[in-house]
Amino acid sequence: MKDRSEVGIVEATARYEAWLAERIPLIKPDLEHKHRAMSAGIFPFLRATFYRWAARWQAIVGDVARAPTVLAVGDLHVENFGTWRDAEGRLVWGVNDFDEAWPLPYTNDLLRLATSALVAREYHDLRIDGKEAVSAILDGYREALERGGHAFVLAEHHTALREMALYRLHDPETFWDKLESLPTVKTPVPNVVLTSLRRALPEGDLKVRIVHRVAGLGSLGRQRFVALAVWRGGRIAREAKALAPSALSGAAGTIHYAAILRRGVRCPDPCVRVDGAWLVRRLAPDCSRVRLNELPRKRDEARLLSAMGWETANVHLGSPASRAIRADVKRRDKRWLYEAARRLADAIDHDWHVWHKSNA
Repeated sequence: MKDRSEVGIVEATARYEAWLAERIPLIKPDLEHKHRAMSAGIFPFLRATFYRWAARWQAIVGDVARAPTVLAVGDLHVENFGTWRDAEGRLVWGVNDFDEAWPLPYTNDLLRLATSALVAREYHDLRIDGKEAVSAILDGYREALERGGHAFVLAEHHTALREMALYRLHDPETFWDKLESLPTVKTPVPNVVLTSLRRALPEGDLKVRIVHRVAGLGSLGRQRFVALAVWRGGRIAREAKALAPSALSGAAGTIHYAAILRRGVRCPDPCVRVDGAWLVRRLAPDCSRVRLNELPRKRDEARLLSAMGWETANVHLGSPASRAIRADVKRRDKRWLYEAARRLADAIDHDWHVWHKSNA
């Protein structure tokens, strides 16, 4: 049997989806939507195919993959950041999706982030030179390691980042109207999901409507149930998303989402919790992923990418290997991240063209 890294993208996708279907129920129309999105461009293709990255990245980058291990984000990219409210009600920015969390060399997250920045320059008009983009990520990461990190609380500091994050919040009606337009779920909702959603609401006896939300790319195909309700004059929403083992897990089946939420330098979202095999969280205009096309066109790209590098270090600082990481970063030359990310971007570009041609 061929090694996972040797098969083509079409076969790799079929294998992964068959593997995932053995572990959780999958929604066929959502998978078909995912396949179409993968054909639309290289950036959504990157976001949707972490299983492919997991199988190949170490062989492509060689020595760069030999590095201290952390509990890593895994599927990190420039749109895996968002905002939420902490226990004090403050607006916080940072990594907001840990579906693929797994023990990995720390370089995986940096490479994934840097590669996504190179790809986003072409697809999302990230207006910055490739080498400058990667340098900004690495500089932010290094500085956070040296200074012990800090969470991005936007209420008092990080003015430029706050303005970028708040730009997309000017029209909350659009957010709620989109949720309200979703069709009511007609099939039975698992009792465990109903119980989890009820527990997450501010009052357990609220009248709710359960809808199915199609969101994300890497997790497209999984069950998502959203409870919509009105509470004391305003609309509220809670989502339960099916969790699955990381694409890196093989037969192990461990889900590290809850563990990584407890680690690192972080102001946690009190409305996010792992309930068995479900991730339950609040949905709101100020509590969601930040897409690049939602940010103002006039923005400081280098500052944004540096913040992403810093936040990556915030996550890694929760692992015991932080001292070893600092030493490992210092021993590498200035070009290592860009050169390795460029090789990965080229491999992804090749895979995308094969996928696009096969699905034309």
